[in-house]
This record gives sequence, C-alpha cells and structure tokens, in this order.
Amino acid sequence: MKRATIHSTPHMKNSFIKIRPALLLSIFILVIGIIPTSICATSYLEGEDILPDTLNTMQYKGRITDSDTHQPLVFATILIEGTNIATVSNSEGYFSLKVPKELPASTKITVSYLGYQNQSLQLSALKPNKNKIELDLLSISISEINVAPKDAHQIMREVIHNKKENYMQEPIRMTTFYRETIKRRRSYVSLAEAVIDVHKQAYSNYRQDGLRLYKARKDADYSKMDTITFKLQGGPYSTLLLDIMKEPYSIITTEDLDYYDFKLDNITQVDNQIIYIIDFKQKEYINEPLFYGKLYVDAASMAITSANYSVNIEDKSKASAMFIKRKPSGATVYPTEASYLVKYRKQDGKYMYGYSRGQITFKINWKKKLFNTYYTSTIEMAMTDWEKSAERPFKVNERIKHNIVLQDHVDGFSDPLFWGDYNVIEPEASIESVIKKIQKRLNKRKE
Repeated sequence: MKRATIHSTPHMKNSFIKIRPALLLSIFILVIGIIPTSICATSYLEGEDILPDTLNTMQYKGRITDSDTHQPLVFATILIEGTNIATVSNSEGYFSLKVPKELPASTKITVSYLGYQNQSLQLSALKPNKNKIELDLLSISISEINVAPKDAHQIMREVIHNKKENYMQEPIRMTTFYRETIKRRRSYVSLAEAVIDVHKQAYSNYRQDGLRLYKARKDADYSKMDTITFKLQGGPYSTLLLDIMKEPYSIITTEDLDYYDFKLDNITQVDNQIIYIIDFKQKEYINEPLFYGKLYVDAASMAITSANYSVNIEDKSKASAMFIKRKPSGATVYPTEASYLVKYRKQDGKYMYGYSRGQITFKINWKKKLFNTYYTSTIEMAMTDWEKSAERPFKVNERIKHNIVLQDHVDGFSDPLFWGDYNVIEPEASIESVIKKIQKRLNKRKE
C-alpha cells in the first residue's frame, strides 16, 4: 500500500534559528494510503447506543451561550466546585456533565469562558436535559483598571521567568477524555474516543508525560474516503504536546522570543483577574514558517492561562516540505490550515493543563481528477479529574506507544456501560447523527 505521512508541526530548517528537534515532534501525523479494492465498500463497526447512565452518576446536559447574541460559547469550562471534576462544551456549545450521586444538591458548578462573567449554579437548579446557561460578556477598558500595561515583549520574558512559580511542580495523575475525528469536506469519515490515564510530569521536568489507555471505542465509514484511507498516528500524545508551557516548541523560550513580534492587543478579566491578550507573529525578516496567534496572560502572576495559535503556511511549497513526508504517487498534498488551542486550569495557586485541541486541513490534488479533495483531522483532550501523585510513571508495558494508531487498538463502540461514569465531551450534532445512522443500519442487519 502506498502511503503518505503528513506532519502537523513543521520541521523548520532556517540556518540562523536554533531548533531543538525534541521539541518539534509532530503534533499529529496522518498516514495516507490507497484503499485496496477489497474494502472500498462501506465498513461499519458493530456497537450499541452510547453514553448510557450508570448507577453511580447523574448526567446533566445543556448548552452554554452568549446572553446577548445567544451564540454558542465553544470550549467553555464546567467545573464542579470542591472537586477536581470538570468538562468542556463542544464546538456547538453543548455539554454533558457526569456528577457522582453522593454529592449533595447544594453542590455548585462554575461555568467559565474567557472574556465572560463566571456563572455559579447549584446542582438542584439543573435538569437532566436541555439546560440553558447564558454568560454575560465582560467589558473592560484599560482606563478602568489599575494595572499599568507593560511592553508585550517584556511580559513574555516575565512569563518565562515566572514559569516555575506559576505551574504545577509535582507530578499528577489525570483522567482525560480524548477524541479524534477525520472529515472529508463536511462528512465524517472516522471517529475514535478514549478514556486515558496520564502521568503528568512537573512543569520543570522536561521528561515526556506518560499515557495509559484505559478504554476506547471507534467507528469509521470508508465509503466516504474517495479511495484514500487515513490513520491518525500518535494522537493522544499529540494533544499533550500542545501544552506550550511544558513543551514550548519555538514560542515560549528566551532564545526564541527574538524571532517574534509581540503586541498588547487588549485586556480582559477572568475570575476578577486582569488578563493581557498578547498578539504574536514571526518577524518579517524570518523566511521560514513559524507560529502566530494570541496568548492570554494573567497580569498579576504573568502566567499564560490559554493560547490560541497556528502555523504560518502561506508558502505552499514550504508548508508541503514541513508537513509531508510521503504521499501517494499522482497527488499533490499540502495543508491549508494548522491551528491549535490549549487551556490551563488553576488549582491552589498553580496552573496545570486542562484542555487542548489541534486541527489540520489539507488539500489533495490528483493529476487525473477534475476536483480536489479536502480532509480535516481534529484531535482534542480534556482533563476530567486529577490527583497529586507520588507514584512512579507507568511501567513500560503499561504505556501506550508514541506512534499509536488508536483506530487499530479498539474494536468499535462496545462496552457502552463503561462510559456512564466518565465525563466526556458532548459529540457535535453531525457526529451524533453519523453514529445514529450507523447504528440503525446495524439494527436492520440484525433483524
């Protein structure tokens, strides 16, 4: 089978930029190959309905929106106060929160979103379904605050200097929910989800975090792949590589700051804390593609609370050289978008990883075909629970490999009762409709 490997983080070759290869591991890799004619027909994996409740938890579903525009708030955080349990809303603002039944009805949950006023609710105020939570936009101007804006470049140097004080300096064990999808234009081709245990190293320790696969499920429809098959390699590890304060790549290091222009774009407020919004992009004289985006910095502690960034892929030939290792003959492949998001949570005065998302869209031009094909692959991981850990990292035989292909390690949407106790990211409506269609076909085949 002919294959192409596409890297979503560039291997930059600028002679005057010192690049640390260990920090430029690919965010995720797509393995592309021609589908053998024997499996070109639609392939459905057997499974049952997903996410049923168990006897141990109560589930609450709803949507988080802007109180004025009623537009969905994407990747908002929902946290159960007094616990380490949390989840995030999906790309349409919908959320699903599993709460242990032993928690009293007076337990509060906090809903937060950058640039909006937090909202605190008691569990007794929530219904099992169709909860509507609206957040108010927080408007703040520089003249209204007592924190004097600083030079953006100096802010970044303070971020680096204060890293040890601001981020967790002891290992923790995290329970996370992971999802990866591949779409051909607007149609989903494959979906894989997993609950993964993470041994998160201290932020001053540059050893790589360890992952242990606890439970996973998948589904795929090869009929939509247009004779191309994709397998996402190393996705679970890739989401953790988006943690730029643990794996800074070529943004958050002292020597790399000189390759970027930083600008104070705006100021907002979260949890009564002033947040600087810093725009950054590579300097004009830098010819090799680097990163650009926004960094959100706590003005009091100088800690990055979230980052939204992308790879500069304006030069198609250089973008292809960065991302593409192998490709099918007769095809030209290049990325059209590579964007990333990471959000941090604060606990006991220290920040830690909370959520990350990576997305790459690429275009395939076939020499003998009239129309081009676009594919988009997305990975995301959310920390749903955690505890401080004095335990040693996972044993070698327990850890999943860095180049794992999750689709090859699971058997379908099986063992549905397992998922009832774990917080997951609510599927997008389009994903859920695909799963339901597949399940209907399976039911008809069984009749």
